[in-house]
Amino acid sequence: MRAGLGAMEEVDIVVVHDAARPWASRTLFESVVAAVEAGADAAVPGLSITDTVKRVSVEGAVTVVRATEARDELVTVQTPQAFRYTALVRAHGAGGRATDDAALVERLGGRVVVVPGDEANVKITRPEDLRAAHRAGGVV
Repeated sequence: MRAGLGAMEEVDIVVVHDAARPWASRTLFESVVAAVEAGADAAVPGLSITDTVKRVSVEGAVTVVRATEARDELVTVQTPQAFRYTALVRAHGAGGRATDDAALVERLGGRVVVVPGDEANVKITRPEDLRAAHRAGGVV
């Protein structure tokens, strides 16, 4: 990502998307861009969590629950994600590791907003994800 940002001309908004989500809709792209145009430093599509989420730690061979998270304060995040170019360049320049680019912007105090995600925008990362996509009739 850093190399790509360094190679491109400065623009107002950059959209980041991964090939693991082949069914991202045009609406998702438009929604994240519109949120950044409205003043956010970044925008991500998010889905409400319906499962209970537990924070755990491993103690030897046993996994132990440490806390139950309030799911009304949690979302799962998808791509595409949109960023103000300057915020994304600054975030990558600060370095560090993150599971997505939005986390880098968050770390520097950037305002990251959530737009409605899309249940059909599934992520294919494991063989079983690909099998499920084929069963559902998706072409990957």
